[in-house]
Amino acid sequence: MRVPRAFAFVDLSGFTQFTDLHGDAEAVAVLTQFRSVLRATASDIGVRIAKWLGDGAMLVSVDTTTLVEATVSLADHFVDVGLLPLRAGVAAGDVILFEGDDYTGGAINLAARLCDLAQPLEVLATVDVGEQVPEGIAAIAAGRHMIPGLAVPVDVVRLVHASRFEVTGEVPLPRN
Repeated sequence: MRVPRAFAFVDLSGFTQFTDLHGDAEAVAVLTQFRSVLRATASDIGVRIAKWLGDGAMLVSVDTTTLVEATVSLADHFVDVGLLPLRAGVAAGDVILFEGDDYTGGAINLAARLCDLAQPLEVLATVDVGEQVPEGIAAIAAGRHMIPGLAVPVDVVRLVHASRFEVTGEVPLPRN
């Protein structure tokens, strides 16, 4: 059965190097804080943590706007508290709901690939997600990118809180 869902993959940038430099005890402390913040944000905003992926996670929501709010808030939080920088990818679309609690489909793969493409402190999304951002969040054109596994390039946007893009002078995409 296909269902409409929005997905985000989030990842702590530089975690492997951090672990090499600071050791397992510090790495576990960072992961514990990461997961605590992620659980609190997901719970407060209303998105589901679908999977833990070591120093990352997959988030899912029935509402794209809510997922965007959660993902951008997470990225900002990690900047504000001085933890390892977060990077994220967001995509939405119809996917297969498998055995009632797992998903498979293009939107999931695309969100994961956008996370891989993102630089530290960056939240990348598809243009259709960028057209559904909540008030206070801006979608800024980030170009057309070839995504591994896809046959055609994808138009990508960066998602940021409006207060952050005003500093850069970049122009957000128009709201629908």
